[in-house]
This record gives sequence, structure tokens and C-alpha cells, in this order.
Amino acid sequence: MKKLLFFICAAIVLGVSSCIEDDFTTSSSDLLEFSTDTLSFDTVFTGETTATKRFLVYNRHKKQLNISHIYLDDIPEGARFYLNVDGRSGDDFTDIEVRGEDSIYVFVEAHIDANNENLPFDMFGNLHFLTNGVEQTVVLRAAGQNAHTVRNWHITDNTTLSTDRPYRIMDSIVVEENATLTIPPATTVYFHDKARIKVRGTLIAAGEQNRPVTLRADRLDDVAGEIPFDLMAGQWDGILLESQSFGNEFRYTVMRGSTTGVTADSCGVLDKRKLYLLNSVLHNSAESVLTSSHSWIDADGCEFSDSKDGVIDLTGGRHTFNNCTFANYYLFDAVTSPILSLWYVLPDDKIYENPLMSARFNNCIVYGNASDISEGDLTGSDVMLQYCLLRSSGTDDNNFLNCVWGGDPLFYTVREDYIFDYRLRNESDAIGKGSRDLCPEAVRFDIYGNDRFASSAIDIGAYVWTPEPEETEQ
Repeated sequence: MKKLLFFICAAIVLGVSSCIEDDFTTSSSDLLEFSTDTLSFDTVFTGETTATKRFLVYNRHKKQLNISHIYLDDIPEGARFYLNVDGRSGDDFTDIEVRGEDSIYVFVEAHIDANNENLPFDMFGNLHFLTNGVEQTVVLRAAGQNAHTVRNWHITDNTTLSTDRPYRIMDSIVVEENATLTIPPATTVYFHDKARIKVRGTLIAAGEQNRPVTLRADRLDDVAGEIPFDLMAGQWDGILLESQSFGNEFRYTVMRGSTTGVTADSCGVLDKRKLYLLNSVLHNSAESVLTSSHSWIDADGCEFSDSKDGVIDLTGGRHTFNNCTFANYYLFDAVTSPILSLWYVLPDDKIYENPLMSARFNNCIVYGNASDISEGDLTGSDVMLQYCLLRSSGTDDNNFLNCVWGGDPLFYTVREDYIFDYRLRNESDAIGKGSRDLCPEAVRFDIYGNDRFASSAIDIGAYVWTPEPEETEQ
């Protein structure tokens, strides 16, 4: 009986052992599959670690696979990759099992040291998987960007930023009185969370056509999927032009993603211009992209777009906007105010000594997911809209002259697809409806270099209409 029991137990053990061995395939033709052959990271500033990326390692076979060795190789000096394989951290792994018709996750982070490169650069490494004597490789690609990183920078003398690499502002730049900060063409300034520029002297953003100055947040990665942080408002504070600051200029400047936009602090001085903007874009702010209190501001050929509050918020002051587009398709919250918020405009508003607003909006578009103007009736004011396209229905009077009422500019913007393009499509109601007499020479060319004077009819808004190519049948 004991012998019989021994043989039964031995048979069970051998059978189990045989089953376990049979669970693993050792065929060199049974290999892994990967969800990607190259894992690419978003650009990161040197000295920082990227966001975590992941990929899947698949076993498409019925039997288990044993990955005998996973290791990094060919990592260049100055780059590091951090791994987590199936819940285990390290950079060298042995005997990782993947069940049949199952998968495991590999999580990767990258870190790139600072070097002497000025332009963005790539670093590559190889992650090898050795299975059944066969080696397979996933390429790791990280992108780095060196920058001039500044903290609490007080500018007391005339200063021009270097053009060799971008700047990264970690907290603030303060331009003191009697000093001018010049940002030259093709310069990008990145702003960290809550960073800002405070101007007590003068700020000149001196972009040129095809070489704009760019002011944006410093998050270079994606929020989720393929949606970049660059689409998000409220990532940095903004630009404050304090009461003693005059002569500021934004030429061919693109500013986006801030909280407060550009704020011109109250000065009550209307014989010195606070700010001039030419062919510039102030876009996507958690508050108004431009806020002004009793200041003198002029703008030619500019786009002011997308804000939870009014796109621009003006109190009193002296203003001229020629061929500008004011549009609001803000994505991240309900819009709470009209596109143009105008205050201290009417005689009943005058409660202190500063003069009431004097403003001209010539050849401008006012359109979007909000009402047009905070003051629907401007009778008795020194505010005029001439040859403007408005979403509202209405009729001309002494303050609204030759306007296109209830028009549609037919922007290229597709809000749900994260496309915010305020150029004009074919059949736009803004095409050819402007006044040549109200279009100064300074704004003859739009930001793309298109000539407004190429035809006798002037298009309304910041952008000259260019015909869409006709679709051809396949």
C-alpha cells in the first residue's frame, strides 16, 4: 500500500512539474511585441526630469514567456533613464515572466543634464529585451532644451536679452524706472507657475514678421493624450505695466496661457502713450488678455482672443484699435463677460476727475461665445465703432457707423478640436467690408505679411483673407 501511495504521489509531482515546464515556451520564434518601437518624451528643460511615459510589452502566445534579461545600453553622457518594469524599479532586470496572452507595463522617465547646446537636441538610448535567446529593442528618445534661467531679476539699466537660447523666468522680472528691457526678434520667454514681468520703466518686445517674440508658459509636455499644456490658460501670471511706465511696445509678439494677461495700471496720464501693439496676439488668458485703467493704448492689426472674462477690459483712457480681431471661444470655463468690457464711458459714469473714455474701433471684428459690448447704447459717449463686424443684430447710429450687423467672420476655429485660428474662410462676412481710409499705413501688412492694399476692398479684422484652395474630387 505504501509503495502504491509513493508511486501515485511521484506521478502527481512529475505531472505537475511537467505542466509547469510546458507553461513556458522556449522557441526562438516566440517573441515579444511592443506597443511602440520608439518611446519619445516631450521636450524638457535641461536639469529636470520628464513626465512619466509608459509602453506595453505583449505576449501574444498561449504559453508563458520568460524575459531573461532587460537592460539599458548606449546611453549618452548627460542622459539618464529611470525604469519600472512590472512594478519593479531599477535599470537591469532578470527573469521577468509574462503570462500567455497577457502583457506588462514598462514605465520610463528621462533626465537630461545641461550642456552647451543652444537649440533643442535629442538624446537616445536602447532598452533591450532578451527572450529565448533573441534580443529585441525599444528606442528611448528624450529631447532637451537649455535656457537662460532667471530668478528675481531686477533690471536697472537698459538691457537686451540674448538671442542664443530662450529665457525661463522662474518667478519675476522687474524693469525698474528709467530702464528699458528689449526682447529681440525670434526670442521665446518661458514663464514658470505664477511668474510675471513687472514694468516700472519700459518693455519693448521687438518681434518681426516670421520672427515673432513668444511669451508663454514653461510646461512643454502634454496634459493628457496629445493635448499640450500650451493650450491651457492660467499657467503663469502675466505682464503688469505699472502707473509710472510709458512707451511700451509689442511688435509681432505672441503672448498666451497667462492668468491676468497684460495689465496697464491706472495712471490718468493721457499725453504719454502707455502701450502700442502691432501685428501681435494676446491669446488665452484666465482673465482678460488686456486690462487698462485710464491709459493710452493703440493697437494695429492685432488679435485679442479667448478669456473667461471680457477679452479686453478698458476703464476710461484713450484708445485706437485698427483692423483688430476680438474673439472669444474660451474653452476651459463659462465666459462671464462681454467680449469688449468698456467702463467709465458715459456721462453718468463720471464720478472723479479723470476724463471719460475716448476710443475708436476701426475695421474690427467683435465675435464669439459672448455678447459683444458691455455698453449696448453708447449714446453721448466718445466711443465709436466704424466698419466693424458684430455678432449682434442692430442698426447704425452716431456711435456705430457702417457696421456689419449679425455677421459671421467664418473663422477657421474649431473649438472642440482645440483649433483656435481667427483667419477668415471663404464667404466670410468680413471680406471686403472695411474702409481703406481707416486703415493706416502701419497696418498695411498683416502678421503673415499679406497686403491689405492689394485690392481696393479692405477686409475687416486682423487678418487679410486668402482664398481657400478648391477641393478637387478624387
